[in-house]
Amino acid sequence: MGVLSEVRIPFGTRDLPAALAVPTTDLSSIPARPLAAVIVVHELFGLNDDIRSIASRFADAGYVALAPDFLSGLGPQPLCIARFARGLNRIGSGRPYRQLEAVRAWLASRPEVDASRIGVAGFCIGGGLALLYAASADDVAVVAPFYAPVPDDAETTLARICPVVASYGGRDGFFGSMAGRLQTALTVAGIDHDVKTYPEAGHSFMNRHGGLTGWIGARIPMHAGYVPNAADDAWRRVLAFFDRHLMAHEAEAG
Repeated sequence: MGVLSEVRIPFGTRDLPAALAVPTTDLSSIPARPLAAVIVVHELFGLNDDIRSIASRFADAGYVALAPDFLSGLGPQPLCIARFARGLNRIGSGRPYRQLEAVRAWLASRPEVDASRIGVAGFCIGGGLALLYAASADDVAVVAPFYAPVPDDAETTLARICPVVASYGGRDGFFGSMAGRLQTALTVAGIDHDVKTYPEAGHSFMNRHGGLTGWIGARIPMHAGYVPNAADDAWRRVLAFFDRHLMAHEAEAG
């Protein structure tokens, strides 16, 4: 199992809390080649145990994984969610983009991380942030948006993006149809990609939400809820894609 710890990342006058997951391998014993890394961007609910679990799964697969809490310091919900969403509209300059860049720089500065081999995985609104950030960031090698919003001008906005592996639920009444828009934009741009829709799944099929949140999510047009078969296949695809674009460089260097 990956080793999980809580860290704080400097950002302006307020540190950004985050969960850092590292492989069980004794990092001090790694001889020459630092590890590839993944930034995990949460849904609307902020950093929770589900996102920490996903970061740990990346660590189990050999990556250093960092899951920041982008809602920290924005006030009580739903105010913090509204502020976070508003920042996404200022592509490249809004607070979430500046936070994500600070997170990437902090992760890249760690001695056990290879700064040239950093990917981003994001969920829902976090998937949208990951997608738009990667479209303009030269230091991101691969991105995995899950059921993410896609801009109307995707062919222009995503023209320079890194390789993309994306997953959508066919029953997601809000974002499911955006898989086609993303597929078209990436094909036109000649970007290496793997975009797949799971007909049996809705929104948040990769995330586990219980209680009132899970009950409501299953009953709205997004049909949100964990779907094991879709989640397992999406995870397999993401790891294979990340391994090809991040781990392959390690093999070439070795």
